[in-house]
Amino acid sequence: MPPGITTLAADTPTLSAANTGFMLICSALVMLMTPALAFFYGGMVRVKSTLNMLMMSFISLGIVTILWVLYGFSIAFGTDSGSVVGWSSDYVGLSGIGITELWDGYTIPVYVFAVFQLMFAIITPALISGALADRVKFTAWALFIALWVTVVYFPVAHWVWGSGGWLFEMGVIDFAGGTAVHINAGAAALGVILVIGKRVGFKKDPMRPHSLPLVMLGAGLLWFGWFGFNAGSWLGNDDGVGAVMFVNTQVATAAAMLAWLAYEKIRHGAFTTLGAASGAVAGLVAITPAGGSCSPLGAIAIGAIAGLLCAMAVGLKYKFGYDDSLDVIGVHLVGGVVGSLLVGFFATGGVQSDAKGLFYGGGLEQLGKQATGVFAVLAYSLVVSALLAFVIDKVMGMRVSEDDEVRGIDQVEHAETAYDFSGAGGGAGSRKAVPTGTETVAAGQQQNKKVDA
Repeated sequence: MPPGITTLAADTPTLSAANTGFMLICSALVMLMTPALAFFYGGMVRVKSTLNMLMMSFISLGIVTILWVLYGFSIAFGTDSGSVVGWSSDYVGLSGIGITELWDGYTIPVYVFAVFQLMFAIITPALISGALADRVKFTAWALFIALWVTVVYFPVAHWVWGSGGWLFEMGVIDFAGGTAVHINAGAAALGVILVIGKRVGFKKDPMRPHSLPLVMLGAGLLWFGWFGFNAGSWLGNDDGVGAVMFVNTQVATAAAMLAWLAYEKIRHGAFTTLGAASGAVAGLVAITPAGGSCSPLGAIAIGAIAGLLCAMAVGLKYKFGYDDSLDVIGVHLVGGVVGSLLVGFFATGGVQSDAKGLFYGGGLEQLGKQATGVFAVLAYSLVVSALLAFVIDKVMGMRVSEDDEVRGIDQVEHAETAYDFSGAGGGAGSRKAVPTGTETVAAGQQQNKKVDA
């Protein structure tokens, strides 16, 4: 998603109805990814946490949308200040933007670019929520989202994609969010869980997904929405780069899913539906930064490497003792790091830019740039996220009580349950207790005989 790259057209850009419509559709696809993520995460938790998991994603739609309009877009994509943040008064409240005003160098209106970027800002904190399942107060989570996007996501988006941002100017390639979205969210998840600690019963009690069909539905919708996430990040459809990204998204995701399943079969003896869903997401994550710079063959390699490494990484939480409930670190942090670094190996120099990776004669230069972006975002997000969680925990408490966690966070925080079986009938006892129509008639006749007597 490179706002400052010059388009191929020689003339001054004019508004393109085709590109505008394409980007609005892509924006809607990216918006769908947040409810899809809610389904994906919601199926992976136990029954007593299902609604809370859904709400932790849905609340991001509300909070981040308002903050983005008020000041987030201005911080992320306003006029650069010190290569760290942006600011433009015209973007505050989106109040000074003309309806046909074009995003600089492109053929789409500023409003379209702003709403497309908004959907990225929404899903990024929602990704963090999977690591915190079962144990975080909803009010504390809402406050964390507001603070986190303000001091972490909006500035990091400027670093990576904003004209003048220091990583952007360095030449770090992040087509659609390997650093700004996935590493950012994964590092934040690690920072928060190091502060709030483990779930009650971690490594002792079974904590299996309660609905694998829900997980598969969420994964399928994520895969679908990700085409807008990735292909749309070229901000147009004039030169074929977006088409390459679309193909690479499909290819890498397929390769990662197969690699994850192969690892599972060799290591654990079975091909699981959860593994298929997780592998697909790992491939989507890894190709996000890299798909605009590699060939389809490179995408196969990137997906397969990510699928294997992420499958191996999800078990590290048991070895090192951190409770990443739904493997946000293992999939999003590791997948984002893998995809971002592999740009330095597989960039062909013939798609989004002329930057070449090591395997295409580019030496180590691009790999060095990619590593700088990866570790800068990782360190910043990890430290600041941990500090935010620490402060919130001291001020209002980040976690529900142990009793409330055991009882179930859905009842405690939302006064609801995901599934209501109170109206379900059936069973032999119910058939004995409720008379059939024939029995009712017979009973009535017997009563009449008694009255007549």
